[in-house]
Amino acid sequence: MQRHAFKMKLKPGVVAEYKKRHDEIWPELAAKLKAAGVSDYSIFLDEETLTLFAVQKLGEINSAAALPNSPIVRKWWDYMSPLMETHPDNSPVAVPLKEVFHLD
Repeated sequence: MQRHAFKMKLKPGVVAEYKKRHDEIWPELAAKLKAAGVSDYSIFLDEETLTLFAVQKLGEINSAAALPNSPIVRKWWDYMSPLMETHPDNSPVAVPLKEVFHLD
C-alpha cells in the first residue's frame, strides 16, 4: 500500500461550501475512486492559510493515474473549480508532498 499526500488551496470565503460538497460526495465519484485503488482518503484544512492537505492510500495495483481521464472526475473538477485554485482545465492545483516520517 502506498501513501500519497498533496496540498491544494481554497479561495477565501468558501470553506463551508467546500465541506458541504464533500459531505455530499457523489456516489459514482466515490465508487470510481475506490475502483481505481484509492482508499483511506482524508482532506484536512489549515484555516489560517486555506491550504488543504490531502492524504490517501493507493493499492499496490491501482489506476489512480488514469482518474483525470474519467468523465465523472472531470465533472467534479468543474463543480469544485469556483471554490479552489485550478488549472485552465479546472483540475485542482495539487502539489505533491514528500513523506519525511511515518510511524505505524
